[in-house]
Amino acid sequence: WLREHSWRQSLTAVYLSLPLRGARATAANIFCSEQYLKVSIPPFLFEVVLYAPIDDTNSTAKIGNGNIFFTLYKKEPAMWDSLTLANADKEKLQHLRENAVLKAQEKAKEETEAKKITKQEHKKYALEATMKLEEAERKRIEDLKEKERQKVTKELELWKSQQIDGGKCKSIQTKEELHQKIEPLKERKNEKMNKTRIPNEASSKTRLKSTRGCHGSCSIFSQDLKEEQLPAPRAAATIKVNFTPRVFPTALRESRVAEEEEWLHKQAEARRIINSNLSELEDLKEEEKNPDWLKDKGNKMFAMGDYLGAVNAYNLAVRLNNKLPLLYLNRAACHLKLRNLHKAIEDSSKALELLTPPVPDNENARVKAHVRRGTAFCQLELYTEGLQDYEAALKIDPKNKIIEKDAEKIRQLIQGTMQSS
Repeated sequence: WLREHSWRQSLTAVYLSLPLRGARATAANIFCSEQYLKVSIPPFLFEVVLYAPIDDTNSTAKIGNGNIFFTLYKKEPAMWDSLTLANADKEKLQHLRENAVLKAQEKAKEETEAKKITKQEHKKYALEATMKLEEAERKRIEDLKEKERQKVTKELELWKSQQIDGGKCKSIQTKEELHQKIEPLKERKNEKMNKTRIPNEASSKTRLKSTRGCHGSCSIFSQDLKEEQLPAPRAAATIKVNFTPRVFPTALRESRVAEEEEWLHKQAEARRIINSNLSELEDLKEEEKNPDWLKDKGNKMFAMGDYLGAVNAYNLAVRLNNKLPLLYLNRAACHLKLRNLHKAIEDSSKALELLTPPVPDNENARVKAHVRRGTAFCQLELYTEGLQDYEAALKIDPKNKIIEKDAEKIRQLIQGTMQSS
């Protein structure tokens, strides 16, 4: 029991100081109601039934310097004869304790309900505000759509009127063009007719005879048509087209023959490797014979922490196609996790060989290869070789702060090794 305490009072408040004796108190250790105050800091306990009711809502307790300092505001201004209630038996104290606990529980319940109601009101207000905003946004969008619709309708009507006016103008122009074309034809006909009218009467008589002999089926222009020599029709012939035999669909002039031949050679080599391993791959499913499917499976196993299973998947994929640099790169990461450092160096080096020529598309893969090989070198305490790989990665990706930080650590290690030697 903590019985050492000091208190003083004014007309409206009571100031109580309670030493803690080295114990650490928190707000959870203090319980205060209108007429009951309790501080429980195991193994210490302080309990007091106050002389008169207090305002427990505004009263405060400050913890510090090994003391708890209470400021208890009285409900009715008066001077107390003592801090505790005098002449109180055990039953009365028990009754006061129970009432204090019940009132505290009811008060906490009321506060919880009030908070719940307030929260519901806030949610309702937020929902209404959201609905209003959505309605305003919907209305704004509808207005924009209506404006666009009216604008498009006006533009369509204007276009139709322009088309009608343009059609009229075009018909007038075509009529004028036809008239301009017909006029020179008429003039030519008149000229020809004038030429045919030779003053020789004999020739005129013969022409009249010939016209009479046609019985109206010939015209005066028939002789002119016969005199004009029309070219003979073209003779029909067959042209044979020979196509260059091509594996690729592109034309020979648009292709890259050397690169295509290299690709075909690689495909033939891959098919030969697969055919040579057919006896060993008979039990596999069709998708398990696909290197890309095996690579994805190895990636999933690596993410799950099954590094041996991932290595087996990458091994089978490499047997099927040993020209994919990502297979060696991912297998190097597995070997690093399994502490197979020499194998990690071999796979990273093989990936770098296949990642040639260096282009922007394979920058990320080359950085990973250099970092993984450099990590393996550093774990083998070959810091100089590891630093070379990290600097090569920095040349490819100079903005990578993580690689720059690791390279600086390796430089410090090398300097420390040189100083100790």
